[in-house]
Amino acid sequence: MKLRDIYLDLIIPVYQPDDRLYQLLIRIGKQTVKPKNILILQTVSDITRKDEFEIPDNYSIDIQVFYVEKEDFDHGGTRKYGAALSDADILMFMTQDAVPVDEFLIETLLEPYKDSHVSATYARQLSISKANIIERYTRNFNYPKESRIKSAKDIETLGIKAFFCSNVCATYRRDIYEKLGGFVQRTIFNEDMIMAHAMIMAGYKIAYQAKAKVVHSHIYSYLQQFSRNFDLGVSHRQYADVFLGVSSETEGIRLVKSTLQYLIRHKKYLLIPELILCSGFKYLGYKLGVNYNKLPEGFVKHCTMNRSYWKDGVF
Repeated sequence: MKLRDIYLDLIIPVYQPDDRLYQLLIRIGKQTVKPKNILILQTVSDITRKDEFEIPDNYSIDIQVFYVEKEDFDHGGTRKYGAALSDADILMFMTQDAVPVDEFLIETLLEPYKDSHVSATYARQLSISKANIIERYTRNFNYPKESRIKSAKDIETLGIKAFFCSNVCATYRRDIYEKLGGFVQRTIFNEDMIMAHAMIMAGYKIAYQAKAKVVHSHIYSYLQQFSRNFDLGVSHRQYADVFLGVSSETEGIRLVKSTLQYLIRHKKYLLIPELILCSGFKYLGYKLGVNYNKLPEGFVKHCTMNRSYWKDGVF
């Protein structure tokens, strides 16, 4: 099947978007391979008040908007809902703040599907211009310049990175996605890696496409880093069969050591305390998150980045 004959839908969860969503839509409209539909899953605080966002003039791709109440949003369940709205061959997911670098993003993400065992692909993420040296290095560490196809045989050498995949910009072969049950209905984080784990353990492959690039990164405070990694730890505890059976903390230590060596090599000594503080907040957040089930409910709600997740007896 030719790339341009593949039926692909793009699904984007949205909440209070800024100008990056508009830029995303502009860039998607210029792709060499375009989605048939763009499905916007817009989270709203009040379902009776549907916030508007700007769509480019004379846009050539059909955009459909579906509304999700804020209290019902879930990283897994909302995307699962979006996938159920599509009958496309390939499901593509992006976040509202991921902006394609060029017009070849989708074409490049589709190329690995020539191998029938490839069930998902994901893009490289580049830092925003305001990102500091540590953030830029972290992005390059997690999203290197070299593409790679991962399978079960890589688990021993890659550890948890064998299951790494990011719905910031990723695609999935729909028939395999559905065969394996799709995204989990309830998760605070990591729905993409949980899905990738299921695919790899079923004998399929995940393709990292370094030439498929989006600009996406965040400038987090120490406390935000803490909360984000707390939620990461929660997801690892709740899906222990996916995450806790392989090395994960070792990968974090390797990143810190590599970043430290990079700062020393480039004589950025004044940034070393920043690295130590940031890494400390991340590690503390993660360790508390992994042990969230031993903590008081009120304390957990102070630590999390996703307070609305903790309802309906999640504890």
